[in-house]
Amino acid sequence: MMTIVLADDHVVVRQGLRALVESDPRCVIVGEAADGIEAIELVKRKKPQVLIVDLMMPRLNGLDTIRKVLRLKLNTRVIILSMCGDEAYVLEAMKAGAAAYVAKASCGNELLQAIREVVAGRRYLSPRLSESFRGSYTAKGTLLEKAQIDSPSLSDTLTARERQVLQLVVEGATSRDIGIRLKIGSHAVESHRASLLRKMGLHSRQDLIRAALQRGVIPKDAPTSTGRSGNKSGLVRRTTTRRVAARSVVKHDIQ
Repeated sequence: MMTIVLADDHVVVRQGLRALVESDPRCVIVGEAADGIEAIELVKRKKPQVLIVDLMMPRLNGLDTIRKVLRLKLNTRVIILSMCGDEAYVLEAMKAGAAAYVAKASCGNELLQAIREVVAGRRYLSPRLSESFRGSYTAKGTLLEKAQIDSPSLSDTLTARERQVLQLVVEGATSRDIGIRLKIGSHAVESHRASLLRKMGLHSRQDLIRAALQRGVIPKDAPTSTGRSGNKSGLVRRTTTRRVAARSVVKHDIQ
């Protein structure tokens, strides 16, 4: 049997994924999480063979969830299931330690294949991702391996707190909001923001948001509006898009 934890902040997505995954009698869902922190706690308790997680998660994004899971040393393999198919995001997730990356627009059988591959100790990349990157990833002397040795991930140069601040900046939070969310003072927030700008070679908040999205440090489906109404519309767009993606990945051959 293959034990699995699902992590996605939308109930309808988790329901669809559960139906899909459990269509294979060898797969057993041992828990569901609505955010990254819950996912970590479930992995600690259930010790599943596989964690399936979205990149954009509340409280703790998918990239940091991967890192924390690996630090537990429980042999849980992580599959990223995301709408983000850009090379930067795939590379960033693989550098963080993901064993597989599956596009949400894929057919259901791809996710089942990814589960089988990672449980067997192999890695998997969705065929829907660019063939040029897939070729670089699977070929001998891969681009991924070279990047891991010669070019550390930008995320690896940031502290855990800096990554938290960066995600909240991209989500449109003010310095005051960030301080409240992270329980730190405004001076500390500004210090972390200045450190981010320095490490990324940037000069403004707008540059910080743009670079975080372009370089794959923060998933592209994070809302980036600064206004209250803008945040709401961004979340609505993200929710709607995710539901469409969920229908796509769940439309597997179970008909």
